[in-house]
Amino acid sequence: MNTFTVIFLSAVLLSFAVEFWLAKRQAGYVAAHRGTVPEAFKTAVSLEAHQKAADYTLAKGKLGDIDRIVGVVALLLLTLGGVINMTFACWHGWVSSPLLAGVGATATIFFIMTLVEIPTSVYQTFVIEEQFGFNKTTVQQFVKDHVLQLVLGAAIGLPLLALILWVMDSIGASWWVWAWGILMGFSLLMSWLFPTVIAPLFNKFTPMEDGSLKDRIQGLLARCGFNNQGIFIMDGSKRSGHGNAYFTGLGNNKRIVFFDNLVNSLDEEELEAVLAHELGHFKRKHVIKMLVATSVMSLIGFGVLGWLIDQDWFYTGLGVAAEQKSNAAALLLFMLASSTFTFFMQPVSAYFQRKFEFEADDFAANNAKASKMISGLVKLYEENASTLTPDPLYSAFHYSHPPAAIRIAHLEAKA
Repeated sequence: MNTFTVIFLSAVLLSFAVEFWLAKRQAGYVAAHRGTVPEAFKTAVSLEAHQKAADYTLAKGKLGDIDRIVGVVALLLLTLGGVINMTFACWHGWVSSPLLAGVGATATIFFIMTLVEIPTSVYQTFVIEEQFGFNKTTVQQFVKDHVLQLVLGAAIGLPLLALILWVMDSIGASWWVWAWGILMGFSLLMSWLFPTVIAPLFNKFTPMEDGSLKDRIQGLLARCGFNNQGIFIMDGSKRSGHGNAYFTGLGNNKRIVFFDNLVNSLDEEELEAVLAHELGHFKRKHVIKMLVATSVMSLIGFGVLGWLIDQDWFYTGLGVAAEQKSNAAALLLFMLASSTFTFFMQPVSAYFQRKFEFEADDFAANNAKASKMISGLVKLYEENASTLTPDPLYSAFHYSHPPAAIRIAHLEAKA
């Protein structure tokens, strides 16, 4: 142990304690308000639906408590417990190439982390989602999805990892700038390819049929000056009863996607309003702003890693012996440890995300009917069993969207 070990352990324990405390506040607040529908929703949401949302939130919260404990234990075993050190020692003993050994050891750790997460995913899907009537996934589909994600992750991630490690080994002191540029370029390429290459591997995308809904949507797009490569219906109902809509892609490869169960739940004017909200994110430059923020934070992260990589205390403080010191070990340790420290930045990120949601709602109110945005949101809250009464402090820390009552009140003022 050294001073950094103490700092790391303190950050882990503090972040866990804060997260656990917030979760308990959320559970207590939701349970205390379970018996009464909030005044703003009394005419639109039944008591039965409100109580279902509360019970669903509490069930997910209990699983979240277990997941947090498992996550902390896994992190400490991987680092201070010596699993990373042992893995790198084994790979360096098996493979003579430092680059291949680094790729193999890093991939092994990520594979272990994937295995640790599977029981939570199984319970969430086949117990909680099933209990509340949302699960549509079969065991075969679940296994297929996870195997495909693993194969894609290896096919895409391993060459990227090898390239970044080669840059770290070969470029010199400025490697971190080159590595950042490679990562950002790769992220943009994946965003561009996702709609047409990756997403169709998991779901079927059917062009929206001609009719009044398509005419209404195309009219909205024309009014907003938005170009796209098509409007598609995705078979989201084959996995879940939750509905959604989103934009995907970059540049001339943007697509508009509606989940099939969303199209079946909302009327045409409500779908138009929901789409106007999503358009608002593009027209208000939220996508660009988030991309710039992510790029800046990534650059800062690589810069910090560029300094840490030469500090022996960084390795030994996280359970890696001096003889296993390598660029690959530094990169892996930084990815695992940094999330503990950036945890305390979550409220800032959530604040700006909620601000963007208000701006997108304003855009929707100006380009569609605010009343239809409200009714569509209420239906989504009810059908997705989203709690209408989150704890204010918990939501301020975690929620990327404003709580239901605040968001509806904001739209009502616009209406």
